[in-house]
Amino acid sequence: MSTFKAVIFDLDGVITDTARYHYLAWKRLAESQGVHFDEAFNEHLKGIDRMGSLELILASSPRKYTQDEKLALAHEKNEHYKELIATMSPADLLPGALEALDECRAAGLRIGLASVSKNAFTVLEMLGITDKFDYVVDAAKIERGKPDPEIFLKAASELGVSPADCLGVEDAVAGVASIKSAGMWALGIGDPAVLQQADRVIPSLAHFELQDY
Repeated sequence: MSTFKAVIFDLDGVITDTARYHYLAWKRLAESQGVHFDEAFNEHLKGIDRMGSLELILASSPRKYTQDEKLALAHEKNEHYKELIATMSPADLLPGALEALDECRAAGLRIGLASVSKNAFTVLEMLGITDKFDYVVDAAKIERGKPDPEIFLKAASELGVSPADCLGVEDAVAGVASIKSAGMWALGIGDPAVLQQADRVIPSLAHFELQDY
């Protein structure tokens, strides 16, 4: 049985895949500003918060933007993204996600969510799993995004558990770095060659076995 007292999950790419919605929304925004945007560019935005992602995109633009213009563009992207995620349902849960959450609950562990998305609560509601989490940390509750450890430390604090007693689950390099900087054990979801800082990597939550950690 696991020696951890809490498991803190990332949302995008772990519980569900909103990456395609983010990709479509960022692509439309970037191209409206004359910036070429493709899957390779999109990979650099993984685990980065909205304003950080926008800064990376606008860095490829020949013009300069005021802070008000940046905020307006971020809002425009988010409105389009919200239109896209409004079509989500429990069918959009990734394989093994619900089972992993239920396994953690059955083991008596505290369950947290650490997502830099400002729409995390909306996504959870559309997926029908809001009640699966004891505490949710989203972008509104932190000052610094991943790879800073703040989001995972905040989750541990609110769950009443020491960081050393937490298992963090992430699919992005920045997210894994955030977990490790917080002093937690990191389970990566994806490619071991990419998530080299993780303590262990599995392809998806369909391979999640709590007793292994």
